[in-house]
Amino acid sequence: MAIVALDQGTTSSRTVVFDTHGRPISQQNRAYAQLFPEPGWVEHDPGEILMSQLSTLRQTLAEADLRPQDVSVLGITNQRETVIVWDRETGRPIYNAIVWQCRRTANIIQKLQADGLGPMIAQKTGLPLDAYFSASKLQWILDHVPDARQMARDGRLICGTVDTWLLWNLTGGKTHATDHTNASRTMLYNLHTHAWDPELLDLFNIPREMLPEILPSSAAYGVTDGDLVGSEIPIGGVAGDQQAALFGQCCFAPGEAKNTYGTGCFLLMNTGETPISSKQGLITTMAATREGEPFQYVVEGSIFVAGAAVQWLRDELKIIDSAAQTEALALSVPDSGGVVLVPAFTGLGAPYWDMYARGTLLGLTRGTGRAHIARATLESIALQTYDVLDAMQKETGIELSSLRVDGGASANNFLMQTQADLLNTSVIRPKVLETTALGAAYLAGLAAGIWKSTEDLRQFWELDDTFVPQISQAAREKQIHHWHRAVDRARGWAED
Repeated sequence: MAIVALDQGTTSSRTVVFDTHGRPISQQNRAYAQLFPEPGWVEHDPGEILMSQLSTLRQTLAEADLRPQDVSVLGITNQRETVIVWDRETGRPIYNAIVWQCRRTANIIQKLQADGLGPMIAQKTGLPLDAYFSASKLQWILDHVPDARQMARDGRLICGTVDTWLLWNLTGGKTHATDHTNASRTMLYNLHTHAWDPELLDLFNIPREMLPEILPSSAAYGVTDGDLVGSEIPIGGVAGDQQAALFGQCCFAPGEAKNTYGTGCFLLMNTGETPISSKQGLITTMAATREGEPFQYVVEGSIFVAGAAVQWLRDELKIIDSAAQTEALALSVPDSGGVVLVPAFTGLGAPYWDMYARGTLLGLTRGTGRAHIARATLESIALQTYDVLDAMQKETGIELSSLRVDGGASANNFLMQTQADLLNTSVIRPKVLETTALGAAYLAGLAAGIWKSTEDLRQFWELDDTFVPQISQAAREKQIHHWHRAVDRARGWAED
């Protein structure tokens, strides 16, 4: 009995096959193109997203020697906020996917802020006004693609986040749906009614008929078209990547938290059945949902650039050949030599929410080398996480005794030790780092009856390593002080 998880990320598509004990059996990963048509703009080709995901699904099943009929159920997890609009009759997108990192709609958000609409939107959605979320991206597509508004009025266009795009294509156009976690990232979903909000739809001028049905994260979403992989496979789970990772880390109770180190960095804490109205620059959003179970909420700190900063070292600066090299480089020098990187390449997320911040590299001297810059890059990931956790602890009154971590960059021991040092708390890494895919598998397996409850899942969590603080309070405070000086210099740089 096998459970398949499709993990559609910002820079690659992955498929992982799990057994009934949550252990990965086989996985395949395929990168795809990042498109930057103008400064601050980020796009993906929706067709390439779909093809890369389908190819990894087929390759993974072949590697595991599994037939489609050997798969009990399939779950989907995805990059959030990224939006696609397509023609319901032809299935063709009318524009590229606009990615969550894209800053093109900052002027739309700025006008809403000037009109004093921020508090109303935050009260309804739990989200601060920012170009990060989906609504302004959808508005931009409808306003800028020729004939899009008329096609929308004629009922020709439908839209959704990446999970919806995958579902629609996997089911041969039979399922146009999303789940509560993805819906809650659009700035069109009301956290209190758990439905699309008419006032917000009017505000962003988005027809309700375009939007998908909202279902629980663990539910029956239909079956795959048999022509795609050779047989129908039930689809039983959908969740945005960070809520899926929270579920995969078994953070089912209030106060339990995890941090995922991927393209961005996302720290989430389960706050139970009551949404918290943040005053510390955090997001209030939905946790993964199950049919018949009470809704749960999380507070989240979203860091836009984490692993993407390491990719920048590799792809743009070309001072490393692979991400794995950064650990040895960082350890080859005793410190960063005074170098501080603020990787605000697409603005700053929590707790600053500055759309106009830009990347800043400070403290350079003639003796600065690539090892210092690599070390400063890893430290920037840990320092951004410090800011978010500090805000989260102030917001909730909960002081974490440990932080669970996952995602590709959590395999970097230097980064994890630095994180423990800066947070002054234990950092706990599980054996299965692909907890995003695991969460999708868990949600699908629960819908299929493979497991009966979340308590069945806790027994599968296994420890890989624990990192404990090793630096003095004085050293910690000095590094944080220099970081905050650098952040001040990065803020507002791109504002006219």
